[in-house]
Amino acid sequence: MVERPVGVFDSGVGGLTVVSQLFRILPQEDIIYFGDTAHLPYGSKSKEAVTRHSLNIANFLKTQKVKIIVVACNTASSFALSSLREKIDFPVVGVIEPGAQAAIDTTRNFKIGIIGTEGTINSRAFEEALKKIDRNVKVFSQACPLFVPLVEEGWLDKPETSQIAEKYLSPLKDKGIDTLILGCTHYPLLKELLWRIMGQEISLIDTAEATAKAVERRLGEKNLLRKGNRKAVYKFFVSDDPEKFLQLGRRFLGKSMDKAERVNLEAME
Repeated sequence: MVERPVGVFDSGVGGLTVVSQLFRILPQEDIIYFGDTAHLPYGSKSKEAVTRHSLNIANFLKTQKVKIIVVACNTASSFALSSLREKIDFPVVGVIEPGAQAAIDTTRNFKIGIIGTEGTINSRAFEEALKKIDRNVKVFSQACPLFVPLVEEGWLDKPETSQIAEKYLSPLKDKGIDTLILGCTHYPLLKELLWRIMGQEISLIDTAEATAKAVERRLGEKNLLRKGNRKAVYKFFVSDDPEKFLQLGRRFLGKSMDKAERVNLEAME
């Protein structure tokens, strides 16, 4: 069981920011990544659709004999985590709980902002997770539906992106938040822009980093951490367009990827 890989999935390339942190924190672990590129974005889809896709991906990852599943997508974590935990008999880690805990540990004035897709924000999953930890925390949310396409197009420094970000973030700035949860795995690529708009004193909570640390803790609790200094193996799978995934993915991962294999997800139902 210890030798088995870590399974990670997302609707596309955003979850590679979590993989990047796993590389850093758990360099000895093999990783199998699935990007559901045929069905992205998840942020505008119904709970039923996202849950169905997530369960199909989990079935595929089970065929790859993974020892843990990391739901590296905020929308899927919001909508499908409980269904996955019901149906999977090994650990499943999402991005919501680790991100919420990191925000509570960081805030000083207990005014926390959340940015994410419409699906994540409308689910109120982060708000519920934060209130569960500390019911006195004040939470302010803002959907940012244009951020994902802008990041995927590589428009990180364009004036149009800055203008859109100003419009999205202005209400949160007015609330006097001191901590901002990046509630989408695409958003770490916008950190410099977010600091420029919100001010360097704002604490940005990267759910990718918090999730990788949660995976390390969970594997440790289950005695599933791989020991020793070894060269890990990484495999990437997608449901559509492997070439585009590889092209975009390098930006998110911070290193090159050689190959992504296409899988028919519907066959996993």
